[in-house]
Amino acid sequence: MALYDVVHDTTYRYDSAVLLSQQVAHLRPRELDGQHTLTHRLEIDPAPAQRSERSDFFGNPVTAFALYAPHAELAVHAHSRIRVASPTWPEPAASPPWETARDHLRDGLSGHAPLQADARDAGQYRFASPFVALGDEAVAYADYALQCFTPGRALIEALLALSARIHADFRFDPEATSVATPVAEVFAARSGVCQDFSHLMIACLRALGLAARYVSGYLLTEPPPGQPRLIGADASHAWVAVWCPGLGWVDVDPTNDMQPAAGHITLAWGRDYGDVCPLRGVILGGGGHAVDVAVTVMPVDEEQSGTVDAPD
Repeated sequence: MALYDVVHDTTYRYDSAVLLSQQVAHLRPRELDGQHTLTHRLEIDPAPAQRSERSDFFGNPVTAFALYAPHAELAVHAHSRIRVASPTWPEPAASPPWETARDHLRDGLSGHAPLQADARDAGQYRFASPFVALGDEAVAYADYALQCFTPGRALIEALLALSARIHADFRFDPEATSVATPVAEVFAARSGVCQDFSHLMIACLRALGLAARYVSGYLLTEPPPGQPRLIGADASHAWVAVWCPGLGWVDVDPTNDMQPAAGHITLAWGRDYGDVCPLRGVILGGGGHAVDVAVTVMPVDEEQSGTVDAPD
């Protein structure tokens, strides 16, 4: 078990006054087997006129808020203390052939076989979504994935092989893409960031008829030996989960070519980044804007902390 303090700060600075702002925040981590949020605090400045808590369509906790007074800056500060256990993932060779997962969902959604509740939920992640277009490029994505998804290969073995291939073929470059860069451009340029690699892997898996979802969260990053941790040096992270009959959802992180461990903290999941963006909304006014985001994931010594309350 590991204990972390996660601080996620977002600040918008506008060129002119914003007269009205309505926002939705995905900033409270999900409750999962092996992950429990001990405390969570979300501070918004200026204070919103309206604020409510709910779960979205995918079961993620969200905070909706609205500001009706003019403001030139919006600051959102989220602070969570989270206990995380390293997941136990199934043995790759013990998973069924990947075609079994494809056929189970395809036949069930066609009405030829009954689907259990988890498979019915998984079915929605087989199709194109706003950030994962499956047009003419779908054939190329499938061909790329089929180098790993050979006939009869165990699903998780093939999944890990595809992760390794993306990790080897693509270069991590924060300057290469933006939030709006299409998957097709990432595929052609062979560079991007964790969001891009996750969208690409999802596109490859969906092109084969598999159910794949986008997982957003945080990743503990370690500084070089002998150097202190840098406040704000960590960033939001993203990885992928694929549905496997009998085993449920199995996660993989193509950016780091690994399966998530205790250093991965799950925030939310959906079809793609658009479903789980940490903060999104609409504004009236403002003109142009600049945004600063800083994320810090700090390990906590539970014996020395003496409390489960997140500090101010």
